[in-house]
Amino acid sequence: MRLVLASNNAKKLAELGSLFAGLPVELVTQGSLGIAEAEEPHISFVENALAKARHAAQAAGGAAIADDSGLCVDALGGAPGVVSAHYAPVELPSWLPREAYRERQDAANNTLLLQRLQGSEDRRARFVCTLVALRHAQDPEPLIAFGRWEGHILEQPAGEGGFGYDPLLFIPALGQAVAQLDAAVKNAHSHRALAARQMAALMREAWHLG
Repeated sequence: MRLVLASNNAKKLAELGSLFAGLPVELVTQGSLGIAEAEEPHISFVENALAKARHAAQAAGGAAIADDSGLCVDALGGAPGVVSAHYAPVELPSWLPREAYRERQDAANNTLLLQRLQGSEDRRARFVCTLVALRHAQDPEPLIAFGRWEGHILEQPAGEGGFGYDPLLFIPALGQAVAQLDAAVKNAHSHRALAARQMAALMREAWHLG
């Protein structure tokens, strides 16, 4: 079964591809099929994920899955939330390669987050992931899975791995920042891993896969 991922993020494709390895699905990005990214106008992860999944399913004429995820910080009322990827307002040249663009945006996001938490004693935060899968664009029964990975925000970045806010979120249960974790450990414990395991179970049950 071909499953179109409503994202062009190569790292996200690799993570989900690994997590869905036990399912009889071929995961492909929407970009590889010439499908443009959908608008994400909503204020919740689940609404945005559903919008992205329906857009990809409609354009691809088949099954699609979308991930909407981000960082929620208690002291900031849940921000950056659904705007996690573009939290800091930055102007970057359009000619930059996608990964270079993302790296600069990530750095700006992390800097802004630390500025807004300066002096705050409450640094509780979590990575949140919502996955939505559809058999087709008009599917009235979307599969929805959630994952939450609890931690707290460090006062300065730690580690070189991962992407986004990974250098700032410390996971007490593992004793390291997400960016310090081995990829295999991250894939076993992350918010996306938790949501993917739920989604795999839902696909096996509702879509009779595996």
